[in-house]
Amino acid sequence: MIRATRLMIMLACVGTALTACSGSGVESVQHGFRGTGMALLFDKERVAAQYAASTPPPVQPPASAEGPTAGQVYQNVKVLDDLSAGEFARVMLAMTEWVVPKDLPPEQASCNFCHSSDLADDSKYQKVVARRMLQMTRDINSQWQPHVGTTGVTCYTCHRGNPVPAYAWFSDPAPAQRPGIVANSAGQNSPTLAAGLTSLPHDPFTPFLLGDEPIRVGGVTVTGNGNRQSIKQAEWTYSLMMHMSNSLGVNCSYCHNTRAWGDWSQSSPQRVTAWHGIRLSRALNRDYLVPLTDVFPAHRLGAKGDVAKVNCSTCHQGVYKPMFGAALAKDYPELTGRKALPETPPPAAEEAPPAAAATVSQR
Repeated sequence: MIRATRLMIMLACVGTALTACSGSGVESVQHGFRGTGMALLFDKERVAAQYAASTPPPVQPPASAEGPTAGQVYQNVKVLDDLSAGEFARVMLAMTEWVVPKDLPPEQASCNFCHSSDLADDSKYQKVVARRMLQMTRDINSQWQPHVGTTGVTCYTCHRGNPVPAYAWFSDPAPAQRPGIVANSAGQNSPTLAAGLTSLPHDPFTPFLLGDEPIRVGGVTVTGNGNRQSIKQAEWTYSLMMHMSNSLGVNCSYCHNTRAWGDWSQSSPQRVTAWHGIRLSRALNRDYLVPLTDVFPAHRLGAKGDVAKVNCSTCHQGVYKPMFGAALAKDYPELTGRKALPETPPPAAEEAPPAAAATVSQR
């Protein structure tokens, strides 16, 4: 526990202290016990630039939780109906900062980006998608603490002021077949940024962050351990690991002990966090994004007609913690889970007629 706490302090200090650094160079931070080869390497100029670009927008003034709910005041509110009207308006104002482009003409800016003149109308796909993304944000903050902790997320975590997150992926980008190669490339030997410009498979996301193919390499014994992964399958795993390393701006020893790569007991706590992150990405892609495929217009879909999906870069964008751990969710408790609505008392039971009246009626 002490080691993990010290690590978090050191990593936070790297992002903070280097904003004032000048000159180039690499900073080495010991990670784990000496002799394990667990050292983190940070490019000082890159970290300083990332930190400067990781300032969240100003927080909207808090709103009272008292008064009628948004579901009582407005029509067709399906997700944030549990908020007070003031809290609801606060979230809407924040979303215009989080996802609406700043260079739109007035008739398309602000609320008009998602809403028509009739605010209850669902004809704009942006509104339908935003509604589902609000559900997703609440789900992440309330159900995925093993990955996001108490830091949480808001729309800004991924969007950073853009309608479409800068980092997303479509199924199988399929680079063109290289000249002179007749055989099937099997998804390899076409360097892409997704695989760190290596010859590893160029689309590790479809099998691992949409499907649930096993992420494994080799076993610790020759036989008898049940691991039948081939070298080719291991290369797909390595491709995913390259993506994770680039997405977080760290090297392999951020999660793994270099003397025992596969041993969980000798790995850092961050490996467990990454394990949950992989499963979080799968859940978001399967449960929230893929079902929206038919909602998006054709120009928002990939070459194969699939919707843009999330991977580690979508949130992290090159930093070990998104925005260097800025606790965005604490400023917007409206997005940390659904509030309990006051219970409506059951209708009073009708009283039975007095016996005397019943006697009269029988006469």
